Amino acid sequence: MITSRRLTAGDYDAILALWQRAGLESIRPQGRDSRAAFAEQLARGQVVLGLEDAGRLVACVVITDDGRKGWINRLAVDPEHRRRGLGARLIAEAENALRARGFRIFCALIENENTASLTLFQREKYRTHDIVYVSKRDGEDV
Repeated sequence: MITSRRLTAGDYDAILALWQRAGLESIRPQGRDSRAAFAEQLARGQVVLGLEDAGRLVACVVITDDGRKGWINRLAVDPEHRRRGLGARLIAEAENALRARGFRIFCALIENENTASLTLFQREKYRTHDIVYVSKRDGEDV
């Protein structure tokens, strides 16, 4: 049975291992995704929801906001648990958590080559926009 819970800084190792198993290429364990940075992000209001199968973390999502919109980030499902509706379940739980905080616009950034995530979000009624994402980083690990 798959159970859901809010994850904490104590779950860091399991989250990082899941992100690695799921093939998230943008993780920076020496920088913005370090244990200390993760704990600080949680202290500032970031929420991480996880799905567990017999106590093992098999899916998670990071929920943030920019004050106007809710953001769904780092949605990851263990490859052995894909195609079981866990991604859609996490999206729904993230939306509900954001609604509880007063948000009515939900967004996600998906890299062009990540067709599986794009398909998942489109199936959940998200639409794509022709927007160019630009960023400037103060270092390689941020």
